[in-house]
Order: sequence, then structure tokens, then C-alpha cells
Amino acid sequence: MRLELLDAAAGSMDAQRAALDVAARNVAAAQAAGPNGDYARMIPEFRVVESSDGDVSVALSGTRMQRGTNVDMLTEMIAVMNASRAYESDAAIFDVGKTLAEKTLDLERL
Repeated sequence: MRLELLDAAAGSMDAQRAALDVAARNVAAAQAAGPNGDYARMIPEFRVVESSDGDVSVALSGTRMQRGTNVDMLTEMIAVMNASRAYESDAAIFDVGKTLAEKTLDLERL
């Protein structure tokens, strides 16, 4: 049995984890550069991936540099909070999918 819901939630969780990694890298680079340092902010970019069998998922396609701005700690903390909330909602969707699969298996046993 295969549930697309679980695949979609897991793919989205991977993408948000990668976004958290990018934000952590930005914060670390800002701290290492110091108050007068110059470091371009990295922005995660996502894409929708459609497989050959029609499944659709979200993936991190890479990062791009935001020129002309330094890393701002407040902006990065907001990015971390957004990615964290998205990860939590994806985990909740995964949990619903897991419960659905368990209930389906229980029905098959009857």
C-alpha cells in the first residue's frame, strides 16, 4: 500500500529542514563576520517536482545569494520560525496519513 499523502508530507519536511539549514548557515556566517563584516544572505529556493507516475512533491532546488544586503538576525529568526512552523504542519499531516494507513489496515483485518 502506498499513500501519496505520506510521500508529499515527507518531501515537504525535507525541504523545510533544508530551509532551516540555510537560515542556520546565514546566522553562523553573520556571527563569524562580526558587526562590521559583509556577508550576502542566502535564500532557499523551492520547486515542485512531478515524477513519471504523476506524484507531485516539493523539493529544495538550491539557494541564491541576495545581493546588497547583509544577514539580519531578526530576518533570519523569522525565517527559522516560518520553516519550523511549516515543518510542524507537515509532520502533523504525516501523522494523519500514518493514522489513516493504520485504520485502513485495521479494516482489512476485519
